[in-house]
Amino acid sequence: MILLTVLFLCIFSTYSASVKGHNTGPRINNDKIYKFTYSTEVLIDRVKGLPEDSAGYRISSGVDVNLVWRNPNNDDDQLIKIMIKDVKIENVNERPAAKNIFKGKHSANIIGKEYLSALQRPVVLQWTRGKVKNFYSYKNQPAVVQNLKRGLASLFQIQLHSGAAREVDVSGKCNVTYHARESQVTKIKALGTCEIEKTGFISHNELLDVSTKVTSATIYVLEDSFIKSVRAEENHVLSLNFRQTTNAKIVSKQKLELKSTEAGPRVIAGKQVASVIKTLDSNYIAVPLVAEPVKTECKNCPSISEHWQAIRKQLEPENLSKAEATRSFLSFIQNLREATKEEILQILRSERNAVLPQLVDAVTSAQTPASLEAMLEFLDFKNGSSSVLQERFLYACGFASHPNELLLKSLINRLQGQIANSEIRETVTIIVGALVKKLCDKGGCKLPAVVRAKKLILGGLDRAKKEDDVKMYLLAVKNALLPEAIPLLLKYAESGDGPISNIAATSLQRYDISFITSEVKETMNRIYHQNHKIYEKTLRTTAAAIIFSSNPSYMEVKNLLLSIGELPLEMNKYMLSLVQDILHFEMPASKMIRKVLKDMVVHNYDRFSKTGSSSAYSGYVTRGPDASSTYSLDILYSGSGILRSSNMNIFLFNKNAQLHASQVVIEAQGLESIIAASADEGEENLESFAGMSAILFDVQLRPITFFQGYGDLMSKMFSATGDPMNVVKGLILLTDYSQVIQLQSGLKASAEFQGGLAIDISGGMEFSLWYRESKTSVKNRGAMVVAGNIFVDSFFVKAGMETSFETEATLNFISTVQFSEYPFLVCMQMDKIESPFRQYVTKYESLPSGKRYTSRKGKVKLLAGSEYPLHQENSNMCRKVFSTESDSSDSWF
Repeated sequence: MILLTVLFLCIFSTYSASVKGHNTGPRINNDKIYKFTYSTEVLIDRVKGLPEDSAGYRISSGVDVNLVWRNPNNDDDQLIKIMIKDVKIENVNERPAAKNIFKGKHSANIIGKEYLSALQRPVVLQWTRGKVKNFYSYKNQPAVVQNLKRGLASLFQIQLHSGAAREVDVSGKCNVTYHARESQVTKIKALGTCEIEKTGFISHNELLDVSTKVTSATIYVLEDSFIKSVRAEENHVLSLNFRQTTNAKIVSKQKLELKSTEAGPRVIAGKQVASVIKTLDSNYIAVPLVAEPVKTECKNCPSISEHWQAIRKQLEPENLSKAEATRSFLSFIQNLREATKEEILQILRSERNAVLPQLVDAVTSAQTPASLEAMLEFLDFKNGSSSVLQERFLYACGFASHPNELLLKSLINRLQGQIANSEIRETVTIIVGALVKKLCDKGGCKLPAVVRAKKLILGGLDRAKKEDDVKMYLLAVKNALLPEAIPLLLKYAESGDGPISNIAATSLQRYDISFITSEVKETMNRIYHQNHKIYEKTLRTTAAAIIFSSNPSYMEVKNLLLSIGELPLEMNKYMLSLVQDILHFEMPASKMIRKVLKDMVVHNYDRFSKTGSSSAYSGYVTRGPDASSTYSLDILYSGSGILRSSNMNIFLFNKNAQLHASQVVIEAQGLESIIAASADEGEENLESFAGMSAILFDVQLRPITFFQGYGDLMSKMFSATGDPMNVVKGLILLTDYSQVIQLQSGLKASAEFQGGLAIDISGGMEFSLWYRESKTSVKNRGAMVVAGNIFVDSFFVKAGMETSFETEATLNFISTVQFSEYPFLVCMQMDKIESPFRQYVTKYESLPSGKRYTSRKGKVKLLAGSEYPLHQENSNMCRKVFSTESDSSDSWF
C-alpha cells in the first residue's frame, strides 16, 4: 500500500531535505516528446471489503508531454503541453464476460465521440519550479472532461525539497507536506483543509450523522531532472456514527509512468507567456486548476407524480409500522428535492385524506425552498379544519435535519398572522423554539430570524398574563434552551402555580450542567425543602433530580438524604429509589452520595426501610462499541395509590454526543375524591386532571389532555373505550447526509446517507372503581430504515454501492396499580417485542446504454423479544398482582 510506504518515509526518513542535485524545480528537455502511460481508477466497497469484490472502473490512456516554451530569463519557468490519447475504459479487476459491462465496447461507444474528442484535445501548463502556475485549456469543454484533465495536470504539482506548503490543484487550495529523499519525493495532502466550493448538508445531531476519515499520498520518482513516475492514492472512509458497520470506502488511484522518449517539436521563441500561448493556439484560455461543479441529471427517472403513485399504498396508515413505508418515504424525499413548487402542489391537491398526513411529512422533510413554499401555500392556517395536516407539517419542521433561517422566518411570519386553531398556534410557538436551538447549535444565534424569534419567545413569556400563554412560551423555552431565559424559568418554577412550575422546572432539567449555576441550585433547594411555601411532589422531585445531576455539594446531598423519612409516604419511597438508582447506575452524583452515606446519622435502617410503591430505575436498552441506549422509568404515586406521574425516557449516546430519543410523561392529579381518599400535603385543592407530554428526538411536543375538571373526568370515564390516545404518529427523517467528494483524479464521488423512522407513540390510562385498579400504558412502535448510496458518476460510466439496514420494533410499558389495600400493589412491565433485522449491500456498475452489472448480498435475522429488568421489588410485586388477577377471574362475583 502506498499509504504504508508514506508512513514509513515520514517517520524514518533521515535523508537530505531536498532531492539530490535539485534546489530549484524539475525541468523538461527541449525538442523531445515524453511518452507516458496513465491510468486512474476508482473502487467503492465496504471498509472491510476485498478489492476484487469492489465496484468501480479504470480509465487508462497514453499521455504525451513536450516542452513548448522556456523562459529565456528563467530556466525553471516552462510551458509544457499534455495530450491524452488511446483512451480505454475497463474493469479494475478481471471479471467473467457475463459480469463485464465493458466487454466488446469501444471507448468511443462508451464515452461518446464528442466527449472523447474533447478529452484528447491537449492542455498547456505554465510550470514554474514544479508548480502549476497556469492551466490553459479550451472553453466550453464538458465539465467532466475538463476535470479529468485537471486531475492529470495536478500530478505535475511538485516541489523538490521537504517542507509544508499551501497548494492549489484539482482538489482545491490545500495544505500539503513534502518529504524529499534522493530521487524520490512524497507528498501528503491534508484533504480536510482543502478550500473548494462544497454542496450538500449533514445531519443536525452528531450521533445521527456520518463521520469521515480521509488520506491522500503521492510518490514521485525523478530521473534526469524530470518525472519518471507518479503514484497517487486517496482514501475516503464514511461510517454511520451510531452504527459504524454501516460504512463505505472510496479508493481513488492514479498512476503515471514514463515509457520512452522520442524527438519532438521545437520550442517556440518568445519572452511573454501570453504571446506564446496565442501563437500555439488562439483558442486557449486560462482556466482554474480547481475542479468545477458538475451538474448531474437523473436519466430514465420517474416523474414526481409517477413516483408518488408507485409508493402511496405503502404510506397508507395501516402500513406505517412496516419498513417498506419508511423506505418509500426516504426514496420519495430524494425525488421531491428535484421537484418544483407547482409539481408538489399538484400532488398535494389531488390526494385524499388517508395518506395526506404522510405526504405532508415527506414534502416538509425534503427541506427545499420549493417544498416549503408549496406547503405554506397548501396549508391554510386561517382554516381550523385542517389542524391535523398543520400539526404534521409543524412537527416535521421541528424534526428538520438541517433547518435554515428561511424555515424559521416562515414560521414566525405565520405565528404573527392569523391562526384559527389555538392548539396550532401553541404548536407553532413550541416548534419555533426547537428551530432556534438547532440554528444556535450550528453557530446561527446571531441570524436576524433567530434574534427575532428569541425576542418573540422571551418577550411573550415576560408579558403573558393568561395561564395557557405562559405554558405555551415556557414550552418554547424548553425547546430553545436559551441561557437568557433561566432567570424567568426560576421565577416561574418558584411561583408554585401547578403545571406552570412543573414546565419551568423540567425546562431547567434539560439545560447543560454548565448552565446550572449556584443561583439555580439555591432555588431548587428552596423548592425541595419548602423553605417559603408548600409545593407539589412532582415539582419537588424534579428539583431533587436537578440538584443530583449538577455536581451537588456534600451538604446538598446530606440535606436531601436527611429529608427521607420526613416526606409524604410515596415521596419517601421515590427519593429512596432515586438514590439507589444513582448508586446502581454509577451516575456522577454516586461518589458524593457514597461519601455522605458514611455518616451513620444519614445512613440508618429507619431512613432506608421506608415502604411504598413509587420507584425510579435506569438500565441499558443496548450497549455497543459505537453507541449505547439507556432507559429510565420514574413512577410517583399519591398517598392514596393513584398515579401522580409516570416518566419514561430513552437516551442514545456515544463518546461524543447524546440524543434524548423519547420521553413520555403521564401526569394525573386531583383524583383522590373519586375513591374518597385524602390528598397529600400541598395538593388538596388541585383540579382533576390527566394528560400526557412527550419529547421526541430532542423536540418537546405539544402536551395533550385526557381530561380536565371533575365533569370532564366523569364524562370520559363512562364513555371510555380503553383505547390508547395517540401522542405522535408520522414519518421522521433522522439521518440526512449528502456530500460531493472531489477526487484528485478529477472524478467526483457522491455520498448520501438517509435514515428514516415511521413512529407511532400512544398512551392511555384506565381507571376502575369496581376493581379499584388503574392501568397506565405507553406503546412505542416504529420501523427504521437507514440507506446509504455512494457512487461515482462520470456521465459515461456510473459505479457505486448501496448499503442499508432496517428493523421494525415495538416497546411497551405498562404500569398496573391495585389500590384496594395499603400498601397498594404496583407492577411495572417494559417489554420489547420480537423484531426482524435486515441488512443489504448492493454494488453496481452501469453504462448509459442500460448495460448493468449488479451484485447484491443480504442478511436477515430475528431479534429476540425481551422484558427489561427492573428492581427486584417490582418483580415480587408483579407476582402478587397477577396472582390476585387470577384469583378474581375464577370467582362468580
